[in-house]
Amino acid sequence: MQDANTILGVIRERGRKGLPLERVYRQLFNPDLYLQAYGKIYRNAGAMTKGVTSETVDGMGLEKITTIIEALRHERYEWQPARRVYIEKPHSTKKRPLGLPVWSDKLLQEVIRLLLDAYYEPQFNDHSHGFRPQRGCHTALREIYYTWRGTIWFIEGDISQCFDSLDHQLLLATLSERIHDGRFIHLIGELLKAGYLEDWKFNKTLSGSPQGGIISPILSNIYLSRLDMFVEETLIPAYTRGKIRKRNPEYTSLSCRSAYLRRKGKIEAANELKKQFQHLPTQDPNDPDFRRLKYVRYADDFLLGFIGPRSEAEEIKQQLGHFLEEELKLHLSETKTLITHARSEAARFLGYEIHTMQEDSQRDTRNRRNINGTIGLRVPRDVLKEKCQRYMRNGKAIHRPELLRESDFTIIASYQAEYRGIVEYYRLAYNLHSLHTLQWVMDQSLMMTLANKLRTSVAKIVKKYQATFLIDGKPYKGLQVIREREGKKPLIARWGGISLSWDMQANLNDQPPHIWGGRSELEQRLLAQQCEYCGATSDTEPMEVHHIRALKDLTRYPGREKPEWVKMMAYRHRKTMVLCRTCHQDVTFGHPMRRPKWNGGS
Repeated sequence: MQDANTILGVIRERGRKGLPLERVYRQLFNPDLYLQAYGKIYRNAGAMTKGVTSETVDGMGLEKITTIIEALRHERYEWQPARRVYIEKPHSTKKRPLGLPVWSDKLLQEVIRLLLDAYYEPQFNDHSHGFRPQRGCHTALREIYYTWRGTIWFIEGDISQCFDSLDHQLLLATLSERIHDGRFIHLIGELLKAGYLEDWKFNKTLSGSPQGGIISPILSNIYLSRLDMFVEETLIPAYTRGKIRKRNPEYTSLSCRSAYLRRKGKIEAANELKKQFQHLPTQDPNDPDFRRLKYVRYADDFLLGFIGPRSEAEEIKQQLGHFLEEELKLHLSETKTLITHARSEAARFLGYEIHTMQEDSQRDTRNRRNINGTIGLRVPRDVLKEKCQRYMRNGKAIHRPELLRESDFTIIASYQAEYRGIVEYYRLAYNLHSLHTLQWVMDQSLMMTLANKLRTSVAKIVKKYQATFLIDGKPYKGLQVIREREGKKPLIARWGGISLSWDMQANLNDQPPHIWGGRSELEQRLLAQQCEYCGATSDTEPMEVHHIRALKDLTRYPGREKPEWVKMMAYRHRKTMVLCRTCHQDVTFGHPMRRPKWNGGS
């Protein structure tokens, strides 16, 4: 049996060479792929969430992998409908649907995702950044910043209900172009029409990818890669011509006249002309022989930058809409697909405002206008206001009652994590310093929350927690709590010390990079097939992995002695424990352990 990394490496090489993928269904019989998939997704927040059955990641074992493989081998695996719930959309009162699959379906979806990702990733367009390894929002924004200089028009693309509208037959046909395996295509087709339960009533899924499904992002990228190809091979060649713009005749005339007057000794007149031509572009902005079209996509949002007249920008928008309707059976949102003038307005993309900068007074050491035409990324004012509102009421900072039951360590760590997340996301914005306002509001809210919890004044909170600490050699003042631990380094929670310096090289990957190395620690422990509590081996009974949602769940035994298995998990600082079936049943149902603790498990 080949290991998972060897299989994925072979598939990746075929994808890189553009060769079709054949007999891929039989790779679903390889247990090593399931172990790797399990090692990747068991930490996911939804792993302990139930679908339409009570099955979750808790109780995972090699026996479950064998059951799935046997069903697939005889082509009788049945996808379960997802349990549909609704979650709030950010910056909106509307809610979006989310499907919750059962654990076995999640595991098999991850195996399929690994295979599809290995094959298609080398073939995806370089301008696509969503749901891809080592790519994300920041890589998309950096591409715009570094390569879109001089953009005049932004075309903001928004596809109406994209993921709900993907045509199943077209998606399967797209997969079949490259994957020549009917059983594999049929399995994905059965997943697409598995349906969902809402209020325990079954609903068919006639279009769209599974909401909340692990496989949905890669399927949507495969589907929308046809849009990438259309833009790359049709639109960009049609709207790109000329090597450089022609010189601006008005600028050339005035600069030559100014130079002539200066040679004649008429300095004042020369300077007056210089002031005039320094406010003009050096190149002809309306050169009919010069066009440029740029494109970037993140999931179902895309942005185009165009150098040329607005009439041609309108043509591009119409061609995009026509292609989406005719070829992909999708629709552009008329209200959200905008054509924006890059210098006088700003486009919205991935939470940033993007515009072309124009400032004649800003010059470099050689007296050249070094800002004009460059792309500016900034934090939108309404985003800053919305972020501040969470910590305010009636225009003033307030405490957060939902945190009052938490420890002071957790409260400070929570504020720091929230603020750091916002700052790191907007690290590419030249007006990042505007987040000082958010910092001040959160600072007031944090101190009020601590004061409310401890029933004291803000002044006493400052006196109790204020500290000066070094971050990258630079001193910062803030709040700090130190939690001592016997025999270990203390845990430190801090508020403050986060720089607001602009950094175009900052990176925020939406997915961690693939590591094609050895097995994860959990995989190794499961393959050992030995109970970590009683020491029993798989020769006597199957092994199962006990999972908990969070380490804080181990503290729910106030006023009484904690069970030995709880002490073992807390000591190892783990949320998993490999147990035999007998021990796992005792742990799950809260019964006294029927078997004694194994000395080797301490």
